[in-house]
Formats: sequence, structure tokens, C-alpha cells
Amino acid sequence: MPHLELVTLSVAEVVFEVNEKLNHVYFPVSIIASMLCCLEDGSTVEVAMVGKEGVLGFSAFLGKSESSTQVIINQSGHAYRISIDALQKVLTRSGGRRQGNLRELVLRYAESVFVHMAQTIACTRRHAVDRQLCTWLLINFDRATTETLSITQASIGYILGVRRETITEAARKLHDEGMIDYGRGYIALKDREKMEAGACECYDIKKDEAVRLSEDLDSLKTKSNNRERRTFSLNLTATVKQSAE
Repeated sequence: MPHLELVTLSVAEVVFEVNEKLNHVYFPVSIIASMLCCLEDGSTVEVAMVGKEGVLGFSAFLGKSESSTQVIINQSGHAYRISIDALQKVLTRSGGRRQGNLRELVLRYAESVFVHMAQTIACTRRHAVDRQLCTWLLINFDRATTETLSITQASIGYILGVRRETITEAARKLHDEGMIDYGRGYIALKDREKMEAGACECYDIKKDEAVRLSEDLDSLKTKSNNRERRTFSLNLTATVKQSAE
């Protein structure tokens, strides 16, 4: 905790650029961020979304010192960050035990990110933009735990890799069908049931993976805590025995 810094991040703020050296790792509290693949012509497309379930800069745990994607904030809020140097010192000081526990958690999260990436690739290739928009909005609503998102249609177009006019047309269709309401800089959910029916299959796949991730992380944390308690108990027993002798 002494090494964690609470920071505020704003909509459209770039956390990492492609090939930028990773100086910090971020643990989202209320922000939602998008990992974007950037092409030479300046276009972008989202490959994964990160909320409070994840970590920004997790590739540092996989041995990479640079970001392979652009990371941009699409819902403002707070995150804790820690410098790479401080994090490594904390992990090293714990004698490897804490490093092993955290690495196990991060690797499980990385697996989930890869599942989302694979599904996103298929989605952008095969599904209509209005169905993609339903899926993308639902995932944001789920992570934000709110029914109103502060974001512009231009920003959504940048993230999804399509023109703003395409998003405007898709949003108008969702509005006319009673799924959303929108105005300058915001989109509000009006009918979740209709939106879930309008979303592509990717929403259910990503939602199910999010549930599995949450369950697996809880299980790993419980296992980690049990290991720490056993280690403490063994050390305490050894200390008492040594004192008695």
C-alpha cells in the first residue's frame, strides 16, 4: 500500500502508447480502458477492454518492458498505480512467495484477455456494426455498474475502428428501437433486454468469461491466503520450538 498512488484518469486520456516503455502498472478502481491496435494509416481498433477486474500494463509480468498496444480511457475515474521498480522491489523482498501468488493471478487474467481478443477479432470481421455497438455498450454498462456512459460517438468510432458517421447511424437505430437514449457526450441505457437481444453472440461469450475470471480469481486468492496462513503457522511453530529449546 505505501507504494500505491491513487490517480484520476480522464476520458480519451492515453495511458500507454504503442512501444512505450512501461514505467507503471495500473489497477483500475472505477476507470474503463480500451487496448487498441494502431495501424500505419492512423486507424485503430479495440482488441480488449479493461475494467476493475484487470490491470493495465500486465505484460510487464510476462517479461515485456514495452506496451504492445495503445491504452486509452473510455470512462473516467480512479486507478491505483505503482512504479515497475517499486513493484519489483516489493515482490523480491517477499522472498518470491508474493511474486508467485501475484504472477498466478496475472497469468489467469492474461488468459482472459486473450479470450476477449480472439472474440473481438471474429466480431469485427463478421458482425454488423449495430450489433457490435450493442455488445460494446453492454460490456461497458456491466463494468461501469451504471446506466449512463459519458462518451462521444466520435470516441466510440475511434475505439471500434469505424467512422463516426457509422456509429451515429447505428446509435440512431438503437435509439429508434428504444434501446438507448443519447445526447452530446452521453449514452443512456433504456431497455437492457432489447439490447441483449440485439447484441451479437460475442456479448454472452465475453460475459461468461468475465464470470469465470471472477470465480477463478476468488479461488486463487483464497488458495493464496491459505498458503500464507500455513506458512505463518509453520514459521510461528518453528520459532516457538526454537525458543523452548
